[in-house]
Amino acid sequence: MLRIHPAISVRFPFRRVLALWLGPLLCWLTLASGAASATGLGAAHWTLDAAGSTLTYQSVKKNTVVETNRLRNLSGAVSPDGTASVTIDLNSVDSGIDVRDVRMRFLFFQTFKFPVATVSTKIDPAAVADLATKRRLKMQLPFTLDLHGFQKSFVANVVVTLISDAQVSVASESPIEIKVEDFGLLPAIEKLQQAGDVANIVPVASVSFDFLFDADAAGKPAPAAVAAPMKTDAAKATYTDEECNNRFDTISRTGAIYFAFGSADLDPASKPLLATAYDVIAKCLHYRIEVSGHTDSAGAPADNLALSQRRADAVVSYLKAAGVAADRLRAAGYGQTRPVAPNDSAKTRALNRRIEFRAEGAQ
Repeated sequence: MLRIHPAISVRFPFRRVLALWLGPLLCWLTLASGAASATGLGAAHWTLDAAGSTLTYQSVKKNTVVETNRLRNLSGAVSPDGTASVTIDLNSVDSGIDVRDVRMRFLFFQTFKFPVATVSTKIDPAAVADLATKRRLKMQLPFTLDLHGFQKSFVANVVVTLISDAQVSVASESPIEIKVEDFGLLPAIEKLQQAGDVANIVPVASVSFDFLFDADAAGKPAPAAVAAPMKTDAAKATYTDEECNNRFDTISRTGAIYFAFGSADLDPASKPLLATAYDVIAKCLHYRIEVSGHTDSAGAPADNLALSQRRADAVVSYLKAAGVAADRLRAAGYGQTRPVAPNDSAKTRALNRRIEFRAEGAQ
């Protein structure tokens, strides 16, 4: 086993938060492989122990309000040829507050389209050749982060401690700067601010990590680790009233159901969010759901009202075809009568063109 020392906490700009919890992960994997060679074990494969591993980060809003999040579900391995990778389940973000978790998943990470982030590298065992004698090394490690459909290369400063022939501790020595805009996530920050009615999210955060790796001394892949308790929607059979309302409200804010201009034909790009909506509806069986259509103020009010109704009908038809009982769904069109933003720019008008989901009441 490979044990991380007590969690180390660092502070860094919010834009760096993603790299700090991903960069160290890869470092640990990389160095584990090198440690196997350096100690003479001959182990060619190391596996991340999900049950014994933790990854947390903090963000700050309103200058003083600190929010702590944990990513519970992690997996990773180092292969015999030195290729290392770590996968982070973004749906497993856990702050202890359901509405915050749901917003991070659907509004920031957009897990209905990008459920995981991946860190990868190729290891040079020579970089940690002295680990067996020195027991502790500092080094730089290049890695690639794949997040939200974007890839970018970085270098992490890490400290590696060899605890035993089968145990290696790895920690970040310094923060790694990652710009949110490099991964197309600036609009996601705005959605978080709007959903939480927060004027600004302070660009400062801190990250702590504690990871455990298992090595097989015989050179065979380590047995699969027992996963940490799942903190994802997939693990739940039903949702509470609060959980249902949190999800319907957040899904309604994503803006990820698309139609062609002036049309009620669903764009195929809408399918990932509609699949998520279906899952939520299936776990809120005690509710009837109103699916409502809304438009901006461009055009005649009567035309907008009719268009919004057709779009709501299209979503309801899709969900019925997917298996939702017809008596659980109701389509309603409100046209331009319920704006969520002024109709004074292309950006705000886009916010008003939307589909919303609302739990109406127990059946």
